[in-house]
Amino acid sequence: MQRCRGWGLEPMFGPFERLVAFRYLRARRKEGFVSVIAGFSLLGISLGVATLIIVMAVMNGFRHELLGRILGLNGHLGVYSVASGGLKGFDPLADAVRRVSGVATVSPLIEGQVMITANGASAGAMVRGMRPADVKTRPALVKGIQYGSLDSFKGGDVVMIGDRLAEKMGVSLDGEVTLISPKGNVTAFGTVPRMRVYRVAAIYHVGMFEYDSAFVYMPLEGAQLFFGMTDTITNLEVMVKNPDTAIAVGRTIGQVLGPRVRIHDWQQANASFFNAIQVERNVMFMILTMIILVAAFNIISGLIMLVKDKGRDIAILRTMGATRGMIMRIFFISGASVGVSGTALGVGLGLLFSYNIESIRQLLQNLTGTELFSAEIYFLSKLPAVVDPHEVFSVVVMALVLSFAATIYPAWRAARLDPVEALRYE
Repeated sequence: MQRCRGWGLEPMFGPFERLVAFRYLRARRKEGFVSVIAGFSLLGISLGVATLIIVMAVMNGFRHELLGRILGLNGHLGVYSVASGGLKGFDPLADAVRRVSGVATVSPLIEGQVMITANGASAGAMVRGMRPADVKTRPALVKGIQYGSLDSFKGGDVVMIGDRLAEKMGVSLDGEVTLISPKGNVTAFGTVPRMRVYRVAAIYHVGMFEYDSAFVYMPLEGAQLFFGMTDTITNLEVMVKNPDTAIAVGRTIGQVLGPRVRIHDWQQANASFFNAIQVERNVMFMILTMIILVAAFNIISGLIMLVKDKGRDIAILRTMGATRGMIMRIFFISGASVGVSGTALGVGLGLLFSYNIESIRQLLQNLTGTELFSAEIYFLSKLPAVVDPHEVFSVVVMALVLSFAATIYPAWRAARLDPVEALRYE
């Protein structure tokens, strides 16, 4: 260290290492290729981090939107009769369920598949018969009404349909549709399909293709009359105060009502759907991590070439008194600066893209003239994105760890370089 002080290196211990490291990253004419590799490494890390943040945000958005809309339209719990024929005496049962701790609302419900026809068009649909007061407890439906109002949703001859179904059938507000039930009426001449004409009292849009194009709501009394269930319903639909406690609340309801009912929770009903989203999310995370890994290998190759190119400089620094630790830190800073800069740039790009992804999609659609996010395929009418700070932090930590790990071997190799051998071959 006496020799180091003589050359004036000791007072500049920290700044000296940074100065040399950043100087090595700047391109000279004969060293341009090394800086090009460093630039591609920075670009690769940036794209990998940004893509990972965007994909995770979109996958979170899908899950959040689908979960919110499915639970906003469907109950957290379904109470069904063990025996066939539906639930009889359902109002006392509903009152008993309402008294259970954690239950928010209980809605008697009739569900049944029908064929809907109008103006020569036909399609399959799902009828949901609910009392008007229960429909008003579903914010997604109340806020989604585009034409008409819930005040007209009463009586035995009205229905409420989605905007995509109305467009498919070619009907508007106060238009008429015909519902045909597959369970017909038995007569002396055989089974006659059950048919009835209904007036469209309201048209809604909830932003989920499956519901907007295939669900028909009608008052409970009208559904009972249509399906021939005068004193029964198919199930009780239960909304709980906290969806995460649905399983525990369901057990309590089962104890209150006894063995005559079976209970399905929303996790069981949509398990395969959300499990598929989670698996896809994990696979995408693993695949996109490879981009960052490839960029980290670029850092290794670039630093190894830099060490080879700077062998004479390293030998001179060693003869001036620089320690192996100083040499190692110089090259570690060179590689780490690429990783840190690339990660920071990637986080900025990823967050900017995630928070404006729908506007970017609309812009690309207008420029290309093609539909980039079809509601028929993706079930949602717009591209969602929800940024999770914990996931962003995990991506940043992973990128930095890979970048720092990539610099260790080249820096160690530079520190182990024998100055005598380096100067001899120069």
